[in-house]
Amino acid sequence: MSILDSLPDQPEEDPSPESPTPHNHWLDKEQQLMPPQLKADAPLRMVETAFLASTASLIWFINFYFPLGPVLRIFFPVPIALVYLRWGKRAAWMAALTSGLLLTVLMGPARSLLFVMPYGFMGVLLGATWYRRVPWIVSITLGTLLGTLGVFFRLWLLSVLSGEDLWIYVITQVTEFIEWVFFSLSLLASPSVFLIQVGAIALIVLNNFIYLFVVHLAAWFLFERLGNPIPRAPHWVEVLMDYEG
Repeated sequence: MSILDSLPDQPEEDPSPESPTPHNHWLDKEQQLMPPQLKADAPLRMVETAFLASTASLIWFINFYFPLGPVLRIFFPVPIALVYLRWGKRAAWMAALTSGLLLTVLMGPARSLLFVMPYGFMGVLLGATWYRRVPWIVSITLGTLLGTLGVFFRLWLLSVLSGEDLWIYVITQVTEFIEWVFFSLSLLASPSVFLIQVGAIALIVLNNFIYLFVVHLAAWFLFERLGNPIPRAPHWVEVLMDYEG
């Protein structure tokens, strides 16, 4: 019998995966020492929300002191609506609140309220309707109602701050317009007070309806290029704009 035969038998290596190898042992230690990774979209959501909120505030700030006509006014609710489409309801409300706080620091609480109501709320409303893919007529109608309430809120707040009833100024302007219409139609009757009141409200509603329609057009062209498209426009709008989607 040889010496090799007299040596004790060495235990066979267990091929089961339960026996840790040195390489796997070091990997387990490294995994234990590594801190838990945060979600990558958390800081991006915070940065985009803050950036778009400051963009909305800056658009209002520039238009207030350096008015450029209706161009900048179209984009008042657009950044907050974009926040809703990209990050949801909570981020949109945070963007509206942040915009209001920033404008409070820059312009005072009264002027910041004029932005938050209706344009801050309008951005959240439009973002919610666009996110749910509702038709344009629904989102425009809801935005028109909110915009009309915003006009009366603005008149009430400015009347309180100035100590004068600004609704009388609106009624005077509408009266002159209706009288011009009556004169153009060769009508000898004078408009009643009720007709003037209804005409004033109708003009406010019509103005907001046209404004919301233009906002939808701007968002339709802009958001599709940003990768967050809103619902498609009605067919007659696509034909009118000669749009090929």
